[in-house]
This record gives sequence, C-alpha cells and structure tokens, in this order.
Amino acid sequence: MGVEVNLEGKIALVTGASSGLGARFARVLALAGARVVLAARRVERLKELRAEIESEGGDAHVVALDVVDHDSIKAAVAHAETEAGPIDILVNNSGVSTTQRLVDVTPDDYEFVFRTNTRGAFFVAQEVAKRMIARAKNKPDQHARIVNIASVAGLRVLPQIGVYCMSKAAVVQMTKAMALEWGRYGINVNAICPGYIRTEINDQHFDSEAGQKLVQMLPRRRVGEPADLDGLLLLLTCDESRFINGAIITADDGHSVF
Repeated sequence: MGVEVNLEGKIALVTGASSGLGARFARVLALAGARVVLAARRVERLKELRAEIESEGGDAHVVALDVVDHDSIKAAVAHAETEAGPIDILVNNSGVSTTQRLVDVTPDDYEFVFRTNTRGAFFVAQEVAKRMIARAKNKPDQHARIVNIASVAGLRVLPQIGVYCMSKAAVVQMTKAMALEWGRYGINVNAICPGYIRTEINDQHFDSEAGQKLVQMLPRRRVGEPADLDGLLLLLTCDESRFINGAIITADDGHSVF
C-alpha cells in the first residue's frame, strides 16, 4: 500500500520564505498541493520564488512581513487570509543569529536575536492561532498545524552562539506550551530542530578552513541539505499527523547524541 502526502485544499503560511530553509519549505508544501503564502521582508525575492512555484504548477501568494513589528504581523496574517483563505498550516521559520562570546554580547545583539527568534515567532503563532481557534467553534474537527523551526542549538549549547541557543531553547518551551493550550481546538503544534544545514547564508563558511574543521567534528562528517528536512516537514503538516502534538523532533544526523 502506497502512502502519499496530499495537501490539496490546505493554505500554508511560511515565514522567512525569501531564502534558505523557508524557501525550500514553501516549495515542498506547494509541490504537495498546498496553496502557499510566502512571507518575509524581502518582497522582491518572494516574487521570484512565487514565479518559480507557479512555473512548476503550484499556487503561491506574497505578503510583506516583518516579524519584529507587531502591526506588520497582524497585517500580514490578515492579508494572507484575504489573498489565499483561512490558514491551515503555519511554518514559523524566521530566524537570525550572531557569532560572538557571551562576554561580548551587547544589549542590541541580544534584542536583535530574541526579537526575531522568540518574540517574533510567538506573536506570529499567536495571531494565526487566534483565527484557528475562532474557526474551531464552527469546525471542531479541524486539522490545523503549526510547525515552529527551532534548532538543535535549543537542545544543546554550541560555542560562539550562546544567545541564539537561548532563543531557540525558548522556542522549544513555547512549542510545548502552545501544544498544551491549543490542542483542544484541533491545532497541533510541533517543532523541528535542524542540525547544521547548508544554505546560501552559510555556504561559504562550510567551505572555509574553519567550516571544514567543524564538519570533521560532526558524527558523520557532513552537513545536511535543505531537502533533508522535506519528509519531516510533510509529516508534521499532513492530516495523518493528528496524534503528534508537542513533539520536539531533531533532524541533525545524530549531532545531538554524539
């Protein structure tokens, strides 16, 4: 018996979709049949991605979103639902980092990371969940999905990115709190904790001497590709994952147990 993930009829909002993992997540959901709303600050990049998705037969829409601006969050979610319809799936992906020792972290550095990774992620999920909860009153059997993108760094401390680790640890706890409170409304909230994944942002680093030293310290001496998260993303967004709620799932090639 074959099993195929079919997201036809689903509306998926992907934040941080202008590049990296967010762009990949959007493509995968579109290929599975979802109508995808691409959200980020770099609208021109989103338009390019929309054209790529549409050329492959997918359905995509673009909304401007700055997750550190609460008014922008509310406007973007409202725009998304006006453009595409009620949101069934949120992939809460926006994230930033700094590289430095903790003694060198400034208040601005701290705010930069936490405003996006923790505060921004929380209020995006909250705004989407409010609408999902309101719909649950008329559709108690809804299959809504929120997938927070945390990190293996939220489960174990990695050098030079301590504030990032702290922010993603908060996302892990946030995911569990949301799952506990919102599960009764048919909203499943889970988190993906990726390990080191090669994207356009870090590509040059992994090819450098320092990056290669890091790779040699990994369990299988390799970094992942965005496609390595496809299966987990599809699992957590499909209707068949109805019994998975509050899960914190690593996709790190064994890094967290090494």
